[in-house]
Amino acid sequence: MQTNPTHSSLVAVGDSFTEGMSDLLPDGSYRGWADLLAARMAARSPGFRYANLAVRGKLIGQIVDEQVGVAAAMGADVITLVGGLNDTLRPKCDMALVRDLLTQAVERLAPSCKQLVLMRSPGRQGPVLDRFRPRMEALFAIIDDLASLHGAVVVDLYGARSLADPRLWDVDRLHLTADGHRRVAEAVWQALGHEAEDPDWHAPIPVTPPPGWITRRTTDVRFARQYLLPWIGRRLTGRSSGDGLPPKRPDLLPYEDTAP
Repeated sequence: MQTNPTHSSLVAVGDSFTEGMSDLLPDGSYRGWADLLAARMAARSPGFRYANLAVRGKLIGQIVDEQVGVAAAMGADVITLVGGLNDTLRPKCDMALVRDLLTQAVERLAPSCKQLVLMRSPGRQGPVLDRFRPRMEALFAIIDDLASLHGAVVVDLYGARSLADPRLWDVDRLHLTADGHRRVAEAVWQALGHEAEDPDWHAPIPVTPPPGWITRRTTDVRFARQYLLPWIGRRLTGRSSGDGLPPKRPDLLPYEDTAP
């Protein structure tokens, strides 16, 4: 990997993780790790261009159908692809199909850019996701194999102890906080060959006293009512939180940091 490379363009492909939930800005939009990464890259490369095709809730088949071809046609220097995790969280998941679709995506994207970036997505500690970990780890094995075959970089967020800490996850327990997204941007930045700005992004965060029993139970009830039950309802009815939403940044245009 070249040290401190200069890239002229970035295209991000994926779901809510790449869209930036839950790194919420004052205007109600989401920033996220991909925007943060683009800002860093743009600071090194005048005229830097950026597109973010991600839409929350997308399955890997939808990402292949709706985003991969568009991203490949843009001819960007760097393409990031994060997908398949939503599939593993569905009641029924065909891992062979997920593998085939990811293979299609990588085979299409890798030749169309200078560097394809894949990720082992972070996993929050806790019982809700524990039941899905075998599927997640099977997904990561597929990603590792594809990266080896096609020269992609794999950013191992799953192995980062900091990103497993519940304090870096939003109240919905599915999306990272702003600090979590900042750490992901740092991880990708380093994986692309840049000098570390935060060498300890993956280190565990300092221990703080745990909340009391009543606070934990109140938080659990709120989580179940506001997030878990609606999430289960969408899974059972085949709906998605991203239905009808456009890509976050559909065109490969010069980057401008408009965040407050």
